[in-house]
Amino acid sequence: MSPKASHLVLSRSNTPETAGVSLSHGIVEYATIRSPAKGTDNEDALAVLPVDRRRSVLAVADGVGGRTGGADAAEQTLEVLGEAVAEIGDDESALRTAILNGIEAAQAQVLGMGTGAATTLAMVEIDGNLVRPYHIGDSEILVVGQRGKIHFQSISHSMVAYAVEAGMLCPDEAVHHKDRHIISNAIGLPEMRIEIGPTIRLQAHDTVLIATDGLFDNLYMSEIIERIRRGPLDRAVGALVELALSRMMEPAAEMPSKPDDLTLVAFRQKG
Repeated sequence: MSPKASHLVLSRSNTPETAGVSLSHGIVEYATIRSPAKGTDNEDALAVLPVDRRRSVLAVADGVGGRTGGADAAEQTLEVLGEAVAEIGDDESALRTAILNGIEAAQAQVLGMGTGAATTLAMVEIDGNLVRPYHIGDSEILVVGQRGKIHFQSISHSMVAYAVEAGMLCPDEAVHHKDRHIISNAIGLPEMRIEIGPTIRLQAHDTVLIATDGLFDNLYMSEIIERIRRGPLDRAVGALVELALSRMMEPAAEMPSKPDDLTLVAFRQKG
């Protein structure tokens, strides 16, 4: 897909794609990989949406498996969102409204497909050193410090994730749970809801990571944090993809393994 002048949207990449984008206020590295276990389209999509010198929007979407048109739902959601963000121009107060309006417009468009299609959405609004997360479904958002401290982690909209949050299930056990992929929220479901997280102030060297479940189903959280907390961001993204693909193709005893499309976007402020 060709990027528009005001924003970049990538989706349905059926060959492995890993690259970076240098924004005026930070560095973005991204990757999108089709599941090695299938020959159909990648149902993930990602968007890098620069707004101005200090603001941007980063997003990933995962077309819900088993629903006709999941790939279309993911792609159209990010296209509609990109159009909404591109229309705000120089209005510094309009970004959050544009994001919410874009999500609502995407919901109407996906429902209007009439195919039962659905998609998750995880995204962040970056304004200088402030980050505001939004999510729908089980694509996840992490903000991690250089020493490995989690400053923010989204809670997936699933009963398994709620059980972890309530202390009824440990995170490492949840990775292997048979009902992990049953979600209660997605764009395209009539009862869709938008979860808006708190404003997070980034510290020097903090990393923002947004990814579909193809990452979180194949790595333990400790493995993800160890690879993104420090070092060059492109190497961190490459290491995550390499390990996830290895787990998908060569399952090992007691290690998570679920072949799936995998898409991630990582961000760090410029020093």
